[in-house]
Amino acid sequence: MMRLPSVAGLGIAAMSYVAVDYMRYVSPVWHSRLQPVLWSLLALAVLTRVPFYKHWSSEFRAAIPFLASIVFMLSALLFEALCVRSVTALLGLDWHRDTAPLPDTGQWFLLALNESLPETIVEILRAHIIGLHHFLMLFVMLGFSVVFDSVKAPGLGLGARYMFTMGLGRLLRAITFVSTILPSARPWCASARFIDVPSHPHTWLQKYYVPYAKDPAAIRQLLGRDAAYAVPGNYNADYRADWGSMSFLNDFLRPSYSEGSSWFGLLKKAGGGCNDLLYSGHMLVAVLTAMAWTEAYGGFSSALIWLLVVHSAQREIRERHHYTVDCIVAIYVGILLWKMTGFIWSGKRKTKQTKLEKIQNRLIHAAKDSDMEAVRRLVEEMEVSFGVEKEARVSKRTMTVFACATVITTLTVVILALTLTSDG
Repeated sequence: MMRLPSVAGLGIAAMSYVAVDYMRYVSPVWHSRLQPVLWSLLALAVLTRVPFYKHWSSEFRAAIPFLASIVFMLSALLFEALCVRSVTALLGLDWHRDTAPLPDTGQWFLLALNESLPETIVEILRAHIIGLHHFLMLFVMLGFSVVFDSVKAPGLGLGARYMFTMGLGRLLRAITFVSTILPSARPWCASARFIDVPSHPHTWLQKYYVPYAKDPAAIRQLLGRDAAYAVPGNYNADYRADWGSMSFLNDFLRPSYSEGSSWFGLLKKAGGGCNDLLYSGHMLVAVLTAMAWTEAYGGFSSALIWLLVVHSAQREIRERHHYTVDCIVAIYVGILLWKMTGFIWSGKRKTKQTKLEKIQNRLIHAAKDSDMEAVRRLVEEMEVSFGVEKEARVSKRTMTVFACATVITTLTVVILALTLTSDG
């Protein structure tokens, strides 16, 4: 089957999905009518192609890396959630209320553009055209397009690379923002979301941070001594939940009596956090999706997705979900990480002509050396290159079960991704 043109097929489906979903703001009635129709058409299109898919053997080989990538990504997300709660809880709510946001030139620039650009353009920049769940779904559509031969198989290999890169990016992000605690661009966020977090700092910070936070002379003396010398203030001791072997998390999560029954429950409440979390998790997802599209599919639709990435970045800054530096760092970190993980899956298609040229050169050398065993192996490789492939060792029944399990599992992952990661 020939690959679908870049200007059609998958690109049209992707842009239709974004356009129909945006109609929730323009015409909720038409959105409620068109969205089920679009989803049904996309699902039927995939299901009708699954029985004719010819690359289940390659999908079977990619299944273990795919599952390993899921485990790695979930572990990274768990660590990130722990860090999100920790950077908010350690300083206490008083610090979040009293600390001003950092100066951000990107925010100033966007406010200046509001005064210079036509109102129509400004409204387009303000519009909620695309969000995190859109980028996730665009990647899902890209992965499923292997059944149309629009993207190089295996789809599970592409998914493994995406999730492994996502997990690696999330892990690096957590290490970054937990290293230096930065104030939120929205000072009211912590008090509204983390109402049970203590107002005062953790005792560790009372000794090593609070006495030197605002007094230049104290900081100078601290540098001279290179040792904490101030006496910590007298605060009430924090509540300590009985979490068994996980009780050491009390010092990081600082639970209250009303929310101390489950440490995992605290992590679920953390959401996207309220500190400035350098770099942006939303933008990391957006950039990885755009990179996957560019490498795997290309064409005009990839350029449109990059435009949506830029639009999403300026809206993150405009609405003060992040500082400008968070979005800029997320863009180049996402690009670099995707380039680094090309060993898992690559969208480059090696032509049969290139393969045959390499085999021909090796065949000439083998003939000169009178190595008949090497000649025999190279002839077999040429037969495979011309399409005379050996029969699969895995039974047809096993492949059928694997195909059904793969489709069901993938759809389950899609639903979980859309419902559990809506806040980043």
